[in-house]
Amino acid sequence: MKKFLLFLVVFLTCLASAPRKVTWVAIGDSITYLNDHKDETGNRVTKGYLTLISEKYPRVEYINKGYNGWTSINIADKIETLELQKADVYTVFLGTNDWWQGKELGSISDYEQKTGTKTVYGAFRIINDKLKQLNKKARIILITPMQRGDFVYINNQKNNAFGSYKPKNGKNLEEFANAVLEIGKLEKIPVVDLFHESGMTLENMVNFKKLKDPATGDYKKYTYPEYTTIPFDPEKDEYPYPPEAIHMTYDGLHPSDKGYTIIADMVEKKWKGLR
Repeated sequence: MKKFLLFLVVFLTCLASAPRKVTWVAIGDSITYLNDHKDETGNRVTKGYLTLISEKYPRVEYINKGYNGWTSINIADKIETLELQKADVYTVFLGTNDWWQGKELGSISDYEQKTGTKTVYGAFRIINDKLKQLNKKARIILITPMQRGDFVYINNQKNNAFGSYKPKNGKNLEEFANAVLEIGKLEKIPVVDLFHESGMTLENMVNFKKLKDPATGDYKKYTYPEYTTIPFDPEKDEYPYPPEAIHMTYDGLHPSDKGYTIIADMVEKKWKGLR
């Protein structure tokens, strides 16, 4: 009996001293989704930011709630059907698709007055309120959209988009990044500012874009900003980002291993108590 009691005390002591598991729900778009779908990157990505953090901190268990092509408004509209669970930490990494799809940005008053999913500000209020409802003690970390070059989908060249060097529907991507910063300031929650502070810029999204010289028809390697003036024909041209073009992204938009490492490092710095 004494041996059993001694064993029980030792077992409970070890159990109490074991690192507590930390549940992390990562809400986002394709940049988050691709962490667990590397085959859709042409296997150009080895590890996304979720994997990088969870491998470095084994007590962190992530749940990937990234959705290809989704906006903050999509997330807010479907918030009750996403099966979000109570977690210790939530990250919200959205905004780039809102910009590209021409969603109404709105203003901070839409967030304060809970005006709903007509605007990005209103959508973020719905998302944040839901996360607080799930766990009022949870840490919420917002992540701004990153800058983006000319995107060409590796599995379908017809799916392409110009970069953040010019407005879409009268709005610059930076305005959507600034909205996330403004919401974070209002709510007093940390924001990972990829747009301004990551070092991932239009100049280093890719090493080059391989395009046909309009004068000769020969393929050349164009760097930013010159490549923005050269036409690309998705029906006839070769894929413009061969492996050697990979830098911060592998396709002009989605992070490469190097880009994901930067994101993981920046999220880690905003995640107090992770160590």
